[in-house]
Amino acid sequence: MKPLTEQEIRAAFVNCSKGEAKRLYVPRELPKEPWEDLDYLGWRDPRAPNRAYLVVDDTALTLRVPSAGAERMRRSMCSMCSTSPLGGVSLMVAPRAGQAGKRGDSVGSYFCNDFGCSLYLRGLRDPGPGGRLPETISTDSKVERLVANLTAFVGRVTA
Repeated sequence: MKPLTEQEIRAAFVNCSKGEAKRLYVPRELPKEPWEDLDYLGWRDPRAPNRAYLVVDDTALTLRVPSAGAERMRRSMCSMCSTSPLGGVSLMVAPRAGQAGKRGDSVGSYFCNDFGCSLYLRGLRDPGPGGRLPETISTDSKVERLVANLTAFVGRVTA
């Protein structure tokens, strides 16, 4: 993934207003991100744990995460990278872009809570015991699958 600035990220949001994009939390440590190992950028808002954000290529999305009481603390599998990290996964729901989102339509999928998919697939972060099922495909093929899953998710939000 190419390194992004805060301004580029804010300008890329497609499922919220420009005012909301200006006010939302963007990590301050962007230059320290391992950009060369990332297929997307994702983060949770430390001030609002039920908010998360996702940037795939030139598209950014706001996401809602169930409240802590609604989330089950069992180990599940991420729909994007097929990992079951010890930190868990959550259903993250994106309002659809445009009129559909204004009507309340949304799209959801399960993501790693720490958005570490890219790092798990490359063996740069340990998901914990049993976090990755054995696969016979290459790392490149796993990354291609992750990118296809992300592209499909973004496509459902922007359609």
